[in-house]
Amino acid sequence: MNPAKLFLGFGVLVWLPYGLYCVFVPSALDEFANLVGTSPTGLTEIRAMYGGLQAGIGALCAFAILRDEHRHSVLLALVFLTGGLALARAIGLGFDGGGSAYTYGAICFETLNTVVAWVLARREEGSA
Repeated sequence: MNPAKLFLGFGVLVWLPYGLYCVFVPSALDEFANLVGTSPTGLTEIRAMYGGLQAGIGALCAFAILRDEHRHSVLLALVFLTGGLALARAIGLGFDGGGSAYTYGAICFETLNTVVAWVLARREEGSA
């Protein structure tokens, strides 16, 4: 099987369920990340940024599996999306300090995801 499709399939399995879970159970982040929505606006923000955005990334991965002609563009989008998450998280650690297991796990996952998406995007570009 195509390595890019395997990577994107993994993305569907990770991003989509986690995002949907955060949409419907935003309080889960209380325990995972010590992130608490203390107002309706805060809960909606958690649902949007941890739920909707991450479910959207998973759906984007599914789209690229189904539509080969968009695979390269989706891989590049993942470079920017997950790279942005990793970079912002690293900046946050620099400004705020005190990272948790969640923070370090997420930054490792996002950085690895960024690198793999970049390598696969380059391979897709070379094969086109």
